[in-house]
Amino acid sequence: MDISTQAAQIGLYWDQRTGAVTMPVYQTATFKHPGLGESTGYDYSRSGNPTRQALEEGIARLDGGVRGFAYSSGMAAITNLLLLFHKGDHLIVTEDLYGGTYRLFEQIFSMYDLSFTYVDTSDIKAVEQAIRPETKGLFVESLTNPLLKVADIRRLAELCRSRGILSIVDNTFLTPYLLQPLEMGADISVYSATKYLAGHNDTVAGVAVVKEKELAEKVYFLQNSVGAVLGPHDSWLVIRGMKTLGVRLDRQQENAMKIAEWLDAHPKVGKVFYPGLPLHPGHALLKKQARGFGGMIAFEVVDPTLIKPLLLKTRLISFAESLGGVETLITFPEVQTHADILPEIRQRLGINNRLLRLSVGIEYVDDLIGDLAQAFE
Repeated sequence: MDISTQAAQIGLYWDQRTGAVTMPVYQTATFKHPGLGESTGYDYSRSGNPTRQALEEGIARLDGGVRGFAYSSGMAAITNLLLLFHKGDHLIVTEDLYGGTYRLFEQIFSMYDLSFTYVDTSDIKAVEQAIRPETKGLFVESLTNPLLKVADIRRLAELCRSRGILSIVDNTFLTPYLLQPLEMGADISVYSATKYLAGHNDTVAGVAVVKEKELAEKVYFLQNSVGAVLGPHDSWLVIRGMKTLGVRLDRQQENAMKIAEWLDAHPKVGKVFYPGLPLHPGHALLKKQARGFGGMIAFEVVDPTLIKPLLLKTRLISFAESLGGVETLITFPEVQTHADILPEIRQRLGINNRLLRLSVGIEYVDDLIGDLAQAFE
């Protein structure tokens, strides 16, 4: 069954008594026991809530895992997964990753004696060379933020499995609709569900999916113990958003390709980073391992004085953080999403004062191109 069909059906058959086609919101903290030593299967909403469970089961089906987990944010999901590791463990990490993830690793978990090496995870040899005896994990973005490098998930998963390393894939930019990391051998996939999964810029959420039962039991223990779970109403919002995941991403990808081609031909644009363009270094790989190229574009203007007009003169495109919603957003990574990365690292990676990131929405594409054109004037 196609993923878009599965997504549209999430929660549909949950309430057999009434036949409700929309998953009910179980806005309750606790549940009444039918008798002493008996349970309905729900006791306290931190441990389990029917609305959250419908979301968790739904994302697990989409990603081909045994169990899904919903958290209060994408960062809460990553934090929970980092608790699988122990003092002295080492992780290999995508070098041009989301700045909030870098902050979490370097400013928080490094204090608890976890160490991190940042490499270009689109380069298998670089990953292999970074492995140490104490390496226990690989954290990779399937499509990096913001430079849109493509990781070979299958080969990385094979490498990790041969070395006894846990592989975690942040698949936020592509979603299970375009790429399924667990089907390619990864151990865990993680998402900022705030983005494409929820899709409407109206809730903050995170989800993770685990491939194997024994590991899933460990993740559930951590989820329940730490308690950074997603509330029932926000769970409902993510379910509602996921029902249209396929049609939204189809439109966003179509728009993104046309905008990327337009930007690529613009005299005031020096570089365009979009894997759908044939000259992108990851084009062939992503075409092979995914169903599409996503709705994210990064581009470099030829002069930094163009940045401010592009951020402030657009009328349809909003100058705002986040991504993946139905509205098109533009951000300046150097001072927004990636400000916590050291300046010298940003410069080495190419996250400079001429780089902008565009999250393409579902608007009529000619209107979006026209908005960019007038902002460039």
